Amino acid sequence: MSKPSRGPRPLSDILGELFTVRGYGRLRARQELEDTWNTAVGEPNCCQTRLGEVRRGVLDVTVAHSALLEELVAFRKPALLAALRSGAPATTIHDIRFRVGAITLETEQPSMTTSPPPSPPGKFMPARHRRAAPGGRGQARKRSKPGHNPAQP
Repeated sequence: MSKPSRGPRPLSDILGELFTVRGYGRLRARQELEDTWNTAVGEPNCCQTRLGEVRRGVLDVTVAHSALLEELVAFRKPALLAALRSGAPATTIHDIRFRVGAITLETEQPSMTTSPPPSPPGKFMPARHRRAAPGGRGQARKRSKPGHNPAQP
């Protein structure tokens, strides 16, 4: 086993190790892939798609609805593959797999610390927030056993 040298090391070696350990190269490649995808698919459709993982050269893409899925698969898949290969050379992509799913933007997710806004007066209010009128409709009914008639003693 060789002993580590006590002398100065080149900055490029130190930065290379830091990028490898922290995963900055993967983050940069991912951002490059997302930017290329958004440019290739276009403005109205980039908000309706979400990139997934790249496994064995296959990029998973979730789309908002089936009409967009059919358009991308039938008409635009070869052009999208070519754009991704040229615009994001750090990621090897052989194929794209599309699936329909829910698309949520990170900026639109509600915070867990905020409470929901109060409903305006006169609007529907969930049952857990309503008070039952005394002697009125809100009182629970007793359920009888099958075959038992509560009118008979």
